[in-house]
Amino acid sequence: MSNFHEKGIQVSQQSKQAWIVILAFICFSLLLILAGAGKILNLAFPVGAFAIGMFLYVREPLLFVGFNWWLWFLTPFVRRLADWKSGFTEPSPILLAPYLVTLVTVFTLWEHLPKIHRQGGLPFVFSFIGVFYGFLVGLIYRSPIQVVLDLLEWLIPLLFGFYLFVNWQNYPSYRQNIQRVFLWGVLVMGIYGIIQFLVLPEWDRSWLINANFASGGQPYALLINVWSTMNANRPFGTVMMAGLLLLFVNDRKGVLGIPATVAGYVAFLLTKKRTTWLSWALGLFAMINSLKPHIQMRIIVTIMVTIILVIPLTTIEPFSDVIYSRFETFSNLEEDNSGEARQETYNQYLGEALTSWTGEGLGGPSHDSAILSTLLNLGWLGTFPYMGGILLSFFSLFQGSESRFDPFAAVARAIAFASLSQIPLGNPFASVQGVILWGFTGIGMAAQRYYQYQNNNQKKEKYNTRLWLK
Repeated sequence: MSNFHEKGIQVSQQSKQAWIVILAFICFSLLLILAGAGKILNLAFPVGAFAIGMFLYVREPLLFVGFNWWLWFLTPFVRRLADWKSGFTEPSPILLAPYLVTLVTVFTLWEHLPKIHRQGGLPFVFSFIGVFYGFLVGLIYRSPIQVVLDLLEWLIPLLFGFYLFVNWQNYPSYRQNIQRVFLWGVLVMGIYGIIQFLVLPEWDRSWLINANFASGGQPYALLINVWSTMNANRPFGTVMMAGLLLLFVNDRKGVLGIPATVAGYVAFLLTKKRTTWLSWALGLFAMINSLKPHIQMRIIVTIMVTIILVIPLTTIEPFSDVIYSRFETFSNLEEDNSGEARQETYNQYLGEALTSWTGEGLGGPSHDSAILSTLLNLGWLGTFPYMGGILLSFFSLFQGSESRFDPFAAVARAIAFASLSQIPLGNPFASVQGVILWGFTGIGMAAQRYYQYQNNNQKKEKYNTRLWLK
């Protein structure tokens, strides 16, 4: 497997076979849903996804990455459809599918572990150490099942980011793949998010009630906080934040660009998640600030076109009242219930978190703040290496000059920065939010190494040419 990845991605003769396997898996899942066999799908979906993930990892790395992203986007939606006709299942094994598929990249870690320090992967090593420390402490205080599940939440994003990083030779192919996946993702999730807000399909209503999902809003059309195909409005908002920033630098949007932009921004605003709105703004600023002037002007023109397309839709009913009432809370913090609840949480746990040297280990209660969650779960002993890894990776990201001429590299590190900015008000390290943070950190570091390699080759060629001329 390592030889295949090191030689770069070639057009595989098994591409058609891989697509047939994926389409067969989709059709099989749909048949079970329509037949009301959700209980069977509970096991068949994660097992089938894992098997396909293994196959794609070996044969079709590009399809593997795309398949991985789509599972993170759509698996909660599949769970809701399965539960709708077959009864609510909690916990749902279906939700393990994206974790199991991404876990396949542990083989990449195993292959590259002996030489990881020579490849510039020390930031990942430090963060791995912090997570495994929390895992070992958690085994002392909590049930192994809960600790292992929490380990997946923290470990999987790291593995995915490392996978993208060490395959830096294939950076151009991965860049194109990620742009295409997120273009379609924004379009599909954006359209469904608007439909969800206007209609609230029965499977979403049923899940909202059974899961007691308070932050999802009330189980009625026009009264929900849109989460689209995902399982909460914050993860959905984070994914859309990344996808919408990617649209600014995607030169291959074609006819899908306008509908994806409009549907994406409307659904993004209907999440009513101010944290992700602010992180999008920070990401946009970071992206523009790192580009060359002529590329900046192109992005600014794109922003103006986006405003012209989106603003009129946000001023009509039933969108206007919902969106503008949420924007008003920025200037009326006294009536901000979520802000007050978050402040109470900090007042209750911050003192304990700041004095937690050993931590309570993974598997403990989650908090709506990465600061509290990290210190309480990992303690200072685990937080130092974990955050040290993040700081080292960001130091590497912002040292290179590739973002000046490669807009995708610029937006990759901007997305990573925007995700990290959510630390005080959310947890960007775990689950799909962690996949966004570490995935774009990994591909951003891959871009840097790819261009370093290209520059070194050019220097060697010039040097060899001079010797030959002499």
